[in-house]
Amino acid sequence: MKNVYLRLSILIFIACCNCDLYAQVRDQFFTCRNEDYYSNGKFDSEKAKDAVITLCKYHGYPIHPNFREKLKVSDYGEGRFAEMGIAVNMVVNNQEDKYMLMEIFLLPGQMLPEHRHLKGDDLPAKLEGWFIRHGMSYIVGVGKDNLDKFPDIKIPYCHNEATTKTKHVYPAYPGDFTKLLKEETLHWQFAGKEGAIMSEVANVHSSPLVRHADLEARIYFLNRAK
Repeated sequence: MKNVYLRLSILIFIACCNCDLYAQVRDQFFTCRNEDYYSNGKFDSEKAKDAVITLCKYHGYPIHPNFREKLKVSDYGEGRFAEMGIAVNMVVNNQEDKYMLMEIFLLPGQMLPEHRHLKGDDLPAKLEGWFIRHGMSYIVGVGKDNLDKFPDIKIPYCHNEATTKTKHVYPAYPGDFTKLLKEETLHWQFAGKEGAIMSEVANVHSSPLVRHADLEARIYFLNRAK
């Protein structure tokens, strides 16, 4: 019986420690402001990576060796990373055999800008799907306009003056998988209040064949893709 009480005490202690750690990570993460991702007016990728790693710790996502080095972050040149941006870890992109796996990380209330994937350079148009692992994401694409049913979605002004062309929303939660309904069509995402971590699977990815609906984001992205 004493052993049982001892084990219970240890479990309670561990649980309390984890709760304290969870609270610390949560408080650190949700107090971030847009200016926290910039130094002297310029986007600070290391600070952005800090936020993504904090997001991972918040959700219990494993931080593998070299995770930080492989992580790619972008604010699309808009200067509003807290509102519009992306962080990705490209696991594999085999253009010859046509398979791709990428991990995507979105901060709370962060928009992945509207874009589409063209075919070209002897590559097919990208066909992709998303498996939500942590948090939730509003995945938006072609279909009937139901955007007004999701008031939590706040399209930032920096994205085409707070507008998008596609407005069919599919709210995706952990364990959900949804796919792009038609090739070469516009789509975008907006993370929920606890951000989103997801796996993206596809036939292929080619950055030079990406076309963003927002002109400034498109020019910035294509210049970086050269």
